[in-house]
Amino acid sequence: MSDLKEEYLSGWGNIPMVRGKIAFAHDEGDVSRALKNGSLISRGKGRSYADQATNNGELVLKMEKMNRFISFDPGTGILTAQAGVTLAEIINVFAPRGWFTMINPGTKYVTLGGAIANDIHGKAHHADGSFVNSVIEFTIMLADGRVLTASREENDDLFWANFGGLGLLGAILTVTLKLRKVETTYFSQKAIVARNLEEMMDALDETEQTYRHSVAWIDSLAKGKNLGRGVLTVGNEARFDELPPKLQKDPLAVGAKPKITVPVYLPSFTLNKLTISVLNSVLHYLQSHGKPFTHYDSFLFPLDAINEWNKGYGKRGFIQYQFVVPEEGGRESVRRIMKEITESDCKPFLNVLKKFGEASGGPLSFPMKGYTFAIDFPITDQLEPFTKRLDEMVLDAGGRIYLGKDAFLDMDMFRKMYPNYGEWMKVKQKYDPEWHFNSDIGRRLLHTEHIPLDDTGMKSTI
Repeated sequence: MSDLKEEYLSGWGNIPMVRGKIAFAHDEGDVSRALKNGSLISRGKGRSYADQATNNGELVLKMEKMNRFISFDPGTGILTAQAGVTLAEIINVFAPRGWFTMINPGTKYVTLGGAIANDIHGKAHHADGSFVNSVIEFTIMLADGRVLTASREENDDLFWANFGGLGLLGAILTVTLKLRKVETTYFSQKAIVARNLEEMMDALDETEQTYRHSVAWIDSLAKGKNLGRGVLTVGNEARFDELPPKLQKDPLAVGAKPKITVPVYLPSFTLNKLTISVLNSVLHYLQSHGKPFTHYDSFLFPLDAINEWNKGYGKRGFIQYQFVVPEEGGRESVRRIMKEITESDCKPFLNVLKKFGEASGGPLSFPMKGYTFAIDFPITDQLEPFTKRLDEMVLDAGGRIYLGKDAFLDMDMFRKMYPNYGEWMKVKQKYDPEWHFNSDIGRRLLHTEHIPLDDTGMKSTI
């Protein structure tokens, strides 16, 4: 373990900015030594949006240097790697061999450990589920220094509780996962223009059986009869025989490094109704005029084309407010919440709508069968109280907020949205009763220090 340093850290949304002790883990021994330094949380590439991987005044153990591949079976596509390996590193090495990561969120710069901690999902959740569906097993160092293997058969309670468990149960060391066999690294895609939310929802429902991947960009300023106006992009992994001759020359091409970087935090006044309107016009044109075949970088990870794009929101930062509501009644729920947003003083910069399939993760995993909506909001004085109103609307609809991006949820609302949290607390009590692994979001939503738990994992009333 590298020497402890003090450093300011934040989430990808540049909030909260807190000071903590920082160390890098290079191997298992470093993780073991870090356990002697009090409260700690593991951190990958810092792509969670808020306080998921910050630990105010305490230790943050950076895992990004534990990024070695351990074994790979070319017959089955089963890979074992250290937890600090990113999806980008896996794709760069194995895509040219015809293998690709199964579950891909909006950025490839996430580590395997972080992917488990947030049980990440992507544009294909209705077909493939969340990250847990690609993981066979992992090893994890517990608070007492033991290293256990967790799978569906071995220490299964620990296995399931880690998916969406925010890294609060231990430090994940290695991950064994299955890759998907592919003929090309291109996608065939189709753009469907929707004039309003009803057309958009119809398109989502009508295409889910035909296309593995789907994501809808929504005009964040559209109101009235145009509410929900946008473009749905659907696609499938392209076969070799589908590609035009030009692309067949290098069917397993790997993406280049980003050429554009946002060098400084932009002034907050650059985000206004005019610039948002211009952005919406540009995005509508680009989304509706996509090529029939596109590379995985532009299809799966479009924002990765710009380094440090989060600085575009200025020093005050931003949040991504993502919720899911059940499919039954979901159309009206999304409409009500979307209407509330468009009529508020908190102007969203980017809106994305997707459809989820059946839930497949643990008690704190986010996805459920229904509709999920993600909204980027620049930080303003009005934003936090406004999200409290949205929280109530989401709860009333039977939905919940994605903990991997949440910034403002409180403990009471969290418990209502995640009624199975007591099941997770039982696992925490079993493996780390002293809360050696903790974080700022852990203290905000989960930590019941000095309060005994009953045998269900709930807070005791005694």
